[in-house]
Amino acid sequence: MENQKSKIKNQTSIQGFSLIEVLIATVLVGLAIAALVAANGSFTMANVAGADLSTAEFLVEQIRELTTMLPVVDPNLPAGAVVTVLGPEADETGVTLYDDVDDWDDFNSASLGAPISAQGTPLTNLAAFSQQVIVQKINPTDFDEVWPDNHDPSSNFIRITVSIFENGQPISSASWIRARY
Repeated sequence: MENQKSKIKNQTSIQGFSLIEVLIATVLVGLAIAALVAANGSFTMANVAGADLSTAEFLVEQIRELTTMLPVVDPNLPAGAVVTVLGPEADETGVTLYDDVDDWDDFNSASLGAPISAQGTPLTNLAAFSQQVIVQKINPTDFDEVWPDNHDPSSNFIRITVSIFENGQPISSASWIRARY
């Protein structure tokens, strides 16, 4: 009998995990999974915001391309005439009739139901977005100073500002300066 007891003492016993060790391991794995889910949500939100910003910059460029080749003021205006009101003339009732940059003052594509392309056609697949255009006369010696529309002498420089909105929330804005020459 004593011989059997010594055999039992010499054998190594196999022990399992204690309940506390299992609980600690479960908590650690749970925390790691929760951190991964939170990180995934953050990455998804950042990706959506990046896609929205990319779309907004595309829409700004559409207006820039549309106005690049247009004269700053109405080409039918007599030489030396002062532009007293920015915006479309009375006979220009749609964006396809706008023949100069100042016609775009206070344009908002929301009234069309969708932003417009560089060709002036609505981009209906981007209907959640809208473009707002502001055209301002600026002081030729201080581009930060905005002159009123009826300022005399007329400025040879204008600032075009395009703001992009998604469902009414601002996404992006860009400005550039054009010369009348």
